Amino acid sequence: MIDQLRELEDLKSLAAAKQARIAVAFDLSQRREQAAAGVPAKEQGTSVAAQVALARRESPARGGRLLGLAKALTTEMPHTLAALQSGQLNEWRATLIVKETACLSAEDRCGVDEELAADTGTLSGTGSLAGAGDRAILAAVRAAAYRRDPHSVARRANQAVNDRTVTLRPAPDTMARLSALLPVAQGVAAYAALTRHADTARSNGDDRSRGAAMADRLVENITGTPAGISSIEVQLVMTDRTLFQADSEPARLAGYGIVPAHWARQTILGQPERPGPGPADSAGAPETDLRAGSGTDVWLRRVFTAPGTGELLAMDSKARLFPPGLRRFLQVRDDTCRTPYCDAPIRHHDHIIPWHQDGPTTSTNGQGLCEACNHTKETPGFSATPVPGPRHTVELKTPTGHTYHSTAPPPPGTNLEGAGAGAPAGTAAAVAACPPGVAAPLTESAGAVGSGAPARRRDIRLQPPATGTQRRLNERGPKAKPAVQVLGRVVPSDWCPA
Repeated sequence: MIDQLRELEDLKSLAAAKQARIAVAFDLSQRREQAAAGVPAKEQGTSVAAQVALARRESPARGGRLLGLAKALTTEMPHTLAALQSGQLNEWRATLIVKETACLSAEDRCGVDEELAADTGTLSGTGSLAGAGDRAILAAVRAAAYRRDPHSVARRANQAVNDRTVTLRPAPDTMARLSALLPVAQGVAAYAALTRHADTARSNGDDRSRGAAMADRLVENITGTPAGISSIEVQLVMTDRTLFQADSEPARLAGYGIVPAHWARQTILGQPERPGPGPADSAGAPETDLRAGSGTDVWLRRVFTAPGTGELLAMDSKARLFPPGLRRFLQVRDDTCRTPYCDAPIRHHDHIIPWHQDGPTTSTNGQGLCEACNHTKETPGFSATPVPGPRHTVELKTPTGHTYHSTAPPPPGTNLEGAGAGAPAGTAAAVAACPPGVAAPLTESAGAVGSGAPARRRDIRLQPPATGTQRRLNERGPKAKPAVQVLGRVVPSDWCPA
């Protein structure tokens, strides 16, 4: 069995090398076809990375990196490619070698490739890097690159400051990883300041862990409030049953993903995020006792779903650009970029059938895309069309004629198994934690769908309770605008979850 594991690992490396050769050959063929079709030279090959990503079931960003790796291996680093093909390197370590030589000229990169050829075990498998881990390989490549062109390496380090950024990634158990890429001096200074604060707090009797005190201080300094969300809109999508009846159906936090029902209720009701002796919800999760609220006003924006399928309901507009309410609708429905395998945040609200081709400005003809995917979709040979499905579905066709389908994620509470006749209608509430006046109506204008009868929606303000389990709902007022048309049924204008 150990021999089989090794053989399969070698096979994976061989397949990666073969994929690299095919990707480069495909890139060349696409460029030739586009040149023959009169595409400007600077625009040739712009969609190749996206097609590689779709074929390999990867995100567009990952597809671009894979194509860059393939080009570097096949044109400038033949020894590294041979090591990958023979199983001496896996695809990740080949990527590290290519990445660390990216600042070099083609000639110097070939020189590093030749210098490390014996060490990577291409010929005999007994080089000094045989059995080395990622860190040892990186050190050897950096040293070789610096010997070849120290000025390029130093210039790369000086330019790296322009890459400073902040990123957010989901973590298990309703946690998130907020990361900052900083110049080393700034990073060390920030960490030292947080450390000093945590040590001082603990020496004064604070019972929080050192890491927890540092994290709390970071949030407080950046947002200006201990809770961190008093003036920032945080959207939760959940069913009315989850919010008002302690149902266990999970919620969805925009930009994060699925979160437990009891956590969602605690968050919007201003409760602390630690379990208490309160009653349990229907899944057995302990409910925290209500305590003094954080002073954050919470507004509920109701979004109705179609019976059975859970499809969020359509809204129309005659505008060239999606109006604010319709953009929020697409954000709630699509959650992340709709391109298959891409989970980047939504940056553009796109007409699936382009507006200049008489594509309407509707939720059916709209989708959320990241910036890169929207630009790729506009390149010659790509086309997209809405197709019938249990939920909003888009068919994407590439220049090679391959088709891929993207279906909007199901809103919380959708009964996928029971979709069809007789399935009950669902209601999803998008909850925005923000100060008064920030939450706007769901849509500025909506055309009739289904029966054509108007339906009204009113935002509901949820005040954080001061004590006990009291909850108070205040309606926003009588000037609410028509917002949502319900497929096949009329929602009374005075609907209110009690």
